[in-house]
Amino acid sequence: MILRFAHPWVLAAAPLLLGLLAAAYVRRRGRRPRLLFSSAQLLREARPPENPARRHLAALLRMLALALLLAALARPQSGARAMRVSTEGVDILLAIDVSTSMLAIDFEPNNRLDAAKTVAAEFIRGREHDRMGLVAFAAISFVQCPLTLDREVLLGLLDEIRIGMVEDGTAIGMAIVNCVNRLKESEAESKVAILLTDGVNNTGKIDPATAAEIARTIGIRFYTIGVGKEGEALFPIDDPIFGRRLVRQKTEIDEEVLRRIAASTGGRYFRATDTEALRRIFAEIGEMEKTVITSDTYVDYTDLFGWFLLPGAALLLAEGILAATLLRRFP
Repeated sequence: MILRFAHPWVLAAAPLLLGLLAAAYVRRRGRRPRLLFSSAQLLREARPPENPARRHLAALLRMLALALLLAALARPQSGARAMRVSTEGVDILLAIDVSTSMLAIDFEPNNRLDAAKTVAAEFIRGREHDRMGLVAFAAISFVQCPLTLDREVLLGLLDEIRIGMVEDGTAIGMAIVNCVNRLKESEAESKVAILLTDGVNNTGKIDPATAAEIARTIGIRFYTIGVGKEGEALFPIDDPIFGRRLVRQKTEIDEEVLRRIAASTGGRYFRATDTEALRRIFAEIGEMEKTVITSDTYVDYTDLFGWFLLPGAALLLAEGILAATLLRRFP
């Protein structure tokens, strides 16, 4: 809340007015009576004894009334600061691998997919001005959530993706094409896809290089992320005799293909070997793809002079009535 006077120069008259009132009061107190009486006993008996407090009440009412009227003339106002915000958002698609290799237990809290979902959710919550969507892929690719500003819907659909939703495999080229189809009609200044995988392209009708060239032509930038520790990782295996058990398998990520996809589209390739590294990667991408936000601040003022004018006028009226009745003075 902001308070101000639109005409503050009016308040400069307050000391002068108070000085004039004080001078008039002193002059009146020092004025000699025009009529002399041998005795004032008759006047004292004609009216009740005067209360000293009542003697100054009329002057006090008059001064308060004039102070309120001066404040009203100064035009007091209250204002609320407001802001107009305009943004140039980024349209971002997250493409997440849901093949069985994402079950590898080398990331917190449980496996690679859980880590990817956790960090992606944090990233989504931090991009309130951008439209975002979600693509999931394994042997085939599908849009789990189209571009939207509704964070809650997107987060709910992100939480629902899981291993086994579609046939197993890793179709990186088809995931790129799916992202391109969703972003090609976008009017955003920046069109971005973040592709996260832990495998090697082994299926799909379009190879990653051709798909990346299509993305480059349309102006879609891809950031690619390879997830998985170097060397080997523990994978859960369902054994028909011993049940589920963990076995060590070699981690295979086609980093060269992921680097070429990023380089040809103007993006970057990253390698994440744990959850914290993945979190830092998403933060770095967020810094590179900043949303442009411009704001204009203004103050909307409301006049408050009525709150001073009406009480001031009421006090003047009350002072006049009291001076003619209860506070009436003999000459």
